[in-house]
Amino acid sequence: MSSPAASGALRGASLLILLQIASRAITFIANQLLLRFLTAQLLGISTQLEVYYLSVLFFARESLRVAIQRQGGTNKDKTSQARNTQAVVNLSYLSILPGVFVAGLLGWLYVTSLSDETTASAPHLIISLYIYAVASIVELLSEPAFMVMQTRLQFGARAAAESIATFSRCAVTLGSAVIASRGAFEAGVLPFALGQLSYGVTLLVVYAYYGLSLASVEGFSLLPKKLESPSTKEKKSKDESFVLSLFPRPTLNLARSMIAQSLVKHILTQGDTLLVSALASPTSQGVYALANNYGGLAARLVFQPVEESSRSYFSRLLASTSSDKESDKDSLRKEKKAAAEKASADLTILVKLYTTFSAVVVAIGPTAAPLLISLVAGPRWASSGAGAVLAVYALYIPLLALNGVSEAFVASVATEAEVHAQSLWMGAFSLAFAAAGFVFLRVLDWGARGLVVANAINMVCRIIWCAVFIKRYFGRLGVKFELSELRPSGVTVGAAVVTSQAVARLSGPDVSGLAVRGVLFALVKIASLGVVFIAVVAVGERQFLMQCIDKARGQRQRPTAKQ
Repeated sequence: MSSPAASGALRGASLLILLQIASRAITFIANQLLLRFLTAQLLGISTQLEVYYLSVLFFARESLRVAIQRQGGTNKDKTSQARNTQAVVNLSYLSILPGVFVAGLLGWLYVTSLSDETTASAPHLIISLYIYAVASIVELLSEPAFMVMQTRLQFGARAAAESIATFSRCAVTLGSAVIASRGAFEAGVLPFALGQLSYGVTLLVVYAYYGLSLASVEGFSLLPKKLESPSTKEKKSKDESFVLSLFPRPTLNLARSMIAQSLVKHILTQGDTLLVSALASPTSQGVYALANNYGGLAARLVFQPVEESSRSYFSRLLASTSSDKESDKDSLRKEKKAAAEKASADLTILVKLYTTFSAVVVAIGPTAAPLLISLVAGPRWASSGAGAVLAVYALYIPLLALNGVSEAFVASVATEAEVHAQSLWMGAFSLAFAAAGFVFLRVLDWGARGLVVANAINMVCRIIWCAVFIKRYFGRLGVKFELSELRPSGVTVGAAVVTSQAVARLSGPDVSGLAVRGVLFALVKIASLGVVFIAVVAVGERQFLMQCIDKARGQRQRPTAKQ
């Protein structure tokens, strides 16, 4: 039961990480070229439009996505499997109408908040906003096919769709910016809008291709279709009923209960951009956006794919025990405990990998960050303060990682009542974040660095809440989950402290005036120390790393061995 799910999740995470690396590499190169056509102010405004776009998508589909993924494991019976897949398709269409409403509402709020100065300094801003709105609806139209691929662990389709769409967005954005520049046309943020529309259209076309191919083979439709009623036995085992013969009632109820949490979570996730929009100038927003884009690369390349795959994996692993055929209570209890023990062991390994990786980032990141900004973005951006902000962001990255995986687990197992409780706590954390942001930005005048610190305070609160929840969850099932097993070894911690001090001394106190050759030389010295540090970590954590390697090999080999 769990081995195919674990193997699929592992392959899926690996594929998504490779996808993210490839797509982010393309995006990174395109952004470096775009920086030569952008001012800090235009970059700040483009970030606001991106937040608008992501907000429309998040409010329209996030609670449905989580609820659909928690429907349980796939049924071996072909008819039941086709019905379950059709239910996923039907549910996914529920995101489109809210998306239209949210796009209109948020667009109106954004337009009314614009100052005359901002509108005058950003040509074609309003038409760009309209294009972003259309792009968000186009992407929502691909949601039915996307969710089918996601629930069926068809990660290859997602890799193809997102890779092609990312390339299309970069090509259109960069191409339109170059054409506008050569024609002496003030494009403003219009290239970003056109690129985003291209991304949505490409996603829709590729997902439709894969979805229609699978539908023709397995007997479901990518359009809404009434569902056949399950048998009496299935109704008893699943307690399943349908609304309008289209939507499973339990999934709808769960999605509804998660709406408030999704709202709060999105405000917290995008709260930094919202806060900096309210308290900082467009130029400062551009500086923060640049530092956030570079600093968030690790989160988008590695953490986000792992978070999504682990959420799917833990949902299937811990939900499957309640969807099997009727059996005696004792065997069901044993099966549930065995699944929980496996989940505890896997979560422990995953979090410890994160904390070990975090030691490397904390030791080297703050010193290397300003040098990298100077090298890849140029001295104009380095002198704007983006390097100092990125140095602080390096200390924030480990918190992003731990929060992502812990909240993914909570989303996999939390009941409706627990989801409501989490929403209330996250609301309290959002108030703490806003208060900290006001103090750091307005009172202490720390600028974008203060915003990163405020985010860190928010993340620490969320991580503590998740740790308490996870500890209690496993405790109720009589399964051990020791927080002390999550930290790296003393050798790793000691080596991180020594390396951070050595790296800081080697690079010197001020790197802002270094020429390109000096920057490269400093980075080479840091990389040399980094190699030594990683070797020490590999020795200090050798038993744990061997355990991870053996587990990964076992997950790949086990399905084959059973055949």
